[in-house]
Amino acid sequence: MGRDRYVDFLRAWAIVLVVLGHWLITGLERHPDGGIGAPELLATVPWTQWLTLGFQVMPLFFLAGGYAAGGSWVRARDAGGTVGGWVGQRALRLLLPTAAYSGLVLLAVGVSGALGVDRDTLALVGWAMAMQFWFLPVYLVITALTPVLYGLHQRWGLSVPLGMGLAGGGVGMLGAVGGSSVAGAVGSVGYLLVWGVAYQLGFCWRDGLLTRGRVLPVGMAVGGALVFAGLVGPGPFPVSLIAVTGQDLSNTDPPSAAMLAWAVAQVGVALLLAPGVRRLLAGVRVWAAVLVVGGGSMALYLWHMLPVLVVAAAFYLTGLAPQPGYGSVGWWVLRVPWLVVLGLVLAGVMWALRPLERGLASLSVRLRPDPGVRWAWPMWAGLGLSVWALAYVAGHGFAYGGTFPVWPSAGLGVGTALVALNRGAGGRGGGGSGAPTARRALEEAA
Repeated sequence: MGRDRYVDFLRAWAIVLVVLGHWLITGLERHPDGGIGAPELLATVPWTQWLTLGFQVMPLFFLAGGYAAGGSWVRARDAGGTVGGWVGQRALRLLLPTAAYSGLVLLAVGVSGALGVDRDTLALVGWAMAMQFWFLPVYLVITALTPVLYGLHQRWGLSVPLGMGLAGGGVGMLGAVGGSSVAGAVGSVGYLLVWGVAYQLGFCWRDGLLTRGRVLPVGMAVGGALVFAGLVGPGPFPVSLIAVTGQDLSNTDPPSAAMLAWAVAQVGVALLLAPGVRRLLAGVRVWAAVLVVGGGSMALYLWHMLPVLVVAAAFYLTGLAPQPGYGSVGWWVLRVPWLVVLGLVLAGVMWALRPLERGLASLSVRLRPDPGVRWAWPMWAGLGLSVWALAYVAGHGFAYGGTFPVWPSAGLGVGTALVALNRGAGGRGGGGSGAPTARRALEEAA
């Protein structure tokens, strides 16, 4: 009863829009030779790039994540937990389902390759099943930095996201001026700075620094929107908040100054809408729906592109799907049954995954790292390996060039195991009598 329901709503709302957005922009075509292609909607029908302003809701993920992580870390720290123990527990909650998903996809890639599936088809499918992975390595790194970031927050408050925003905006502009080579060189820093601003604002929100009146949220919403308009109008950045093939600059890879402005505007709007949405969430039915979506958010995030492959095999390979002109009025009308069918298939996938989800939940409890662990180098090594592997898959897919990714697969498997096997190190490191209390605190926070 003490939870802020609006934070859970933001996460549920964001995952729903991510799923719908990916489905909406994914279009399939059956070629005369029987093969299937997936033309890039944002590049083929340029006006659709404006739709990304509504569907790019990753700032809400990081905002809600910062809010929740700040409270979780404070409770763990006050109960005697350590940085290594807390980071290990948070990381494992992401890595276990991700490793299970990746293992099943990689098994399918290996079997398909052995059966002689066309390399280009395999590479396309491998990319589709990994298109959402960019979020995971960024979020894992920011999670690992939470104790440091929260310490900065406690000392300097709103000055921290302001400073990070100025640095992130500067890095983004440097990439725009210097071209793709410079953007690539500073990209990793931009990911941490831009998304770190939204995460840091979550700390500020939790501690009441953003909600002492409406002036600051209004300023963020209006100011962020105006800066975004200036950067994509007379400025150098495209309007699309998703990467588009053929564009010299991207707002997401790495995050640009325009993306930062949009993130600030989105946070401001979210804060302004909070009182009204909280009143709606007081209703039992609305809150129950949020709990259903929120409880399965990780599975939805990981598995939501599988229905696209199922529908492709059932309706496009067989030639049953109608083929109006790509981006035509008829094509858009057919988006409605397309989304409905995908939703039904996803519901079936989620039902079929229930035993796996229950098994992963049970395994997570058994493997949960000791919250008082002090000898934590295996966890940090495992986290580093996992971040590298996930970053590779995010950039290349599960079957780059139609081949099996041996080293990234091994990196994710070994990395996840090292994080999980860190659970017993608290005894060697002297987690002390505070460890059980910290475990209870973390379980309550989760």
